[in-house]
Amino acid sequence: MPDPIRTPGAVFLSYAREDAEAARRIAEALRGFGVEVWFDQNELRGGDSWDAKIRRQIRECALFVAIISGNTQARGEGYFRREWKLAVERTHDMSESRAFLVPILVDDHVTESAADVPEQFLKAQFTKLPGGEPTAQFVDQVKRLVQAPQAAPAAPARAATRTPQTPAGRRAPKKSPATLLVGGFLLAAAVVAAVFFLRPAAKPEPVPSAPPPVAPAAPAVAVDPKSIAVLPFVDMSQTKDQEYFSDGLAEELLNLLAKIPALHVTSRSSAFSFKGRNVELSEIAKRLNVANILEGSVRKAGNRVRITAQLIDARTDTHLWSETYDRSLDDIFAVQDEIAAAVVGQLKVSLLGAPAHRSKTFDAKAYALFLQARQLSRLGTVDGLAQAVTLYQQALAIDGSLAPAWDGLAYCYINQGANDVLTTEQGYRLAREAVSKALAIDPDLAIAYARMGNIARSADNDLAAAARHLEHAMALEPANTEIISEATLLARDLGRLDQDVAIREFVVAHDPVNVGGLAALGSAYVRAGRYDEGIAALESALRLSPNRLQAHYAIGKARLMKGDDKGSLSEFRQEVSESWRLDGTAMAYHALGLKAQSDAALAALEAKFEKDSSWNIAYICAFRGEPDQAFAWLEKAIAYKDSGLTDTAIEPLFANLHRDPRWLPFLRKVGQAPEQLAAIEFHVSVPK
Repeated sequence: MPDPIRTPGAVFLSYAREDAEAARRIAEALRGFGVEVWFDQNELRGGDSWDAKIRRQIRECALFVAIISGNTQARGEGYFRREWKLAVERTHDMSESRAFLVPILVDDHVTESAADVPEQFLKAQFTKLPGGEPTAQFVDQVKRLVQAPQAAPAAPARAATRTPQTPAGRRAPKKSPATLLVGGFLLAAAVVAAVFFLRPAAKPEPVPSAPPPVAPAAPAVAVDPKSIAVLPFVDMSQTKDQEYFSDGLAEELLNLLAKIPALHVTSRSSAFSFKGRNVELSEIAKRLNVANILEGSVRKAGNRVRITAQLIDARTDTHLWSETYDRSLDDIFAVQDEIAAAVVGQLKVSLLGAPAHRSKTFDAKAYALFLQARQLSRLGTVDGLAQAVTLYQQALAIDGSLAPAWDGLAYCYINQGANDVLTTEQGYRLAREAVSKALAIDPDLAIAYARMGNIARSADNDLAAAARHLEHAMALEPANTEIISEATLLARDLGRLDQDVAIREFVVAHDPVNVGGLAALGSAYVRAGRYDEGIAALESALRLSPNRLQAHYAIGKARLMKGDDKGSLSEFRQEVSESWRLDGTAMAYHALGLKAQSDAALAALEAKFEKDSSWNIAYICAFRGEPDQAFAWLEKAIAYKDSGLTDTAIEPLFANLHRDPRWLPFLRKVGQAPEQLAAIEFHVSVPK
């Protein structure tokens, strides 16, 4: 077995092999809140090499935790006793004030006075954990002991370095990744190929320092004492395959708290941007401008779940509240409400009534399927969307009142219609039906109104109606970045390209592993003529999701626009979607002077995707210098109700038509003339 790499902040957990299960529970609880534990889960105790490793860990650990039980009492010999003696020997060189030994009694019948332990143990404070079940108070105690400054030689006064108070899952990648600059923010360029989660590691990534305040004597921005950020909960399940569940639980809890008017809740994308990063809670709070942090962990096994949550006042590093819930999944919504009520109570928020509660709970199995489907749909791949549709349908077969699942189906259908899986007409028809069901069940489901805005914009070419839907969605949930992203599409179609870029940059800066956010930012850069930045963002999206639809097409388009014709052809050929692949190669072949190949690709696109790609064919003809054919296909796009029509005014591939006398009349015909767009009142801004 390889020698595990530990850091000087770790806890050494000593136990008899008969107490391995109790030790495991204690180790998982500590790791759930950021305490590093050396725990020999394989119980390999013999051999010179292991002896040397264990001795080194005891010499280097910050805290020595010894489990004392009826099993240790019954054994006059055992390797754990050697560990105890080594720990006692280390205390001989320590200050008397140093807390190092932490004896734990896990059996009720074993008392401190009767414990068969070294005399030095009796000078320490014993902790009782019946059955080895860790309590929130115990976890808090260990965290504070580990993080307490240790005696050191005299040195110039400066702030003591603290072990970050973040769950163990929030760590930097093991290898220092190459980075690339996108919109002024560092993004990970080397990403671990995992579907649902980033692997934990030991080495923290560098955190960009926050800009200094104008007046050093006072904070730059006042912190609202009733403000909170909900960090992603850590997946503590044994197989580490439940991150969709732990992330989803934190996201649902965040949404629940966000419904309390007196409470300021940081958006998901902002809070989740710290996932996988080793950043102190005080720094997270400072950068999010909140007073309080809610963090936790989830351990799911079968139909049982253990949720541990704690609320921290980041201004004073004080634990306001912590609790552990062991429940059946049937009680998951009650647990969320309990946590929300406890947070509100601790923050002493003055409400007109009781804390927000769900008016409807859902079947636990359906809810778990919904969370998994949502995670898959965000990958933006053919398989991911197909699997998500199946899971959403399974969830709704169990519980048809799960309104968010209907909305999730609508999202999948829209994307399948845009990428050859369904026709555009089928995709929007199914999406409209699904989102209508969602709103019939829950008239206050904000994201569903945003989805209606998408349908009005793309399927109906009704930008004014889209604005009404999106404004209603933002009024219901002003901090929801998924809604803001949908609203940004409308702002883009209204010609506000700088605003489009600014909001996309915000989303990516606060959620740098959001595949959809990276792809959208890349496309925004390309539309704005910032081709190299667009390519960098899109390549980052492909590293996270190698089969993401339209990503290679968007890179190919950027290369084509900047004059890299061979590079564009290479990218277009890699596009997963057949219609987008034919679309791109028809233009790249033309740019390379390969007329026959360009004609063949265009003919194939017309033959197979005439109705769904009529607008695309129009800009291909415009790019090829064929204005008559371009306008003919634009007329077909109107007849076929092509969803691309809303992008006509901003699509750079129509540049060859801009001086044609037919151009402006056509824009007026489809409601895209400058004066028509200016008349639509709509406002969306970078979230605060």
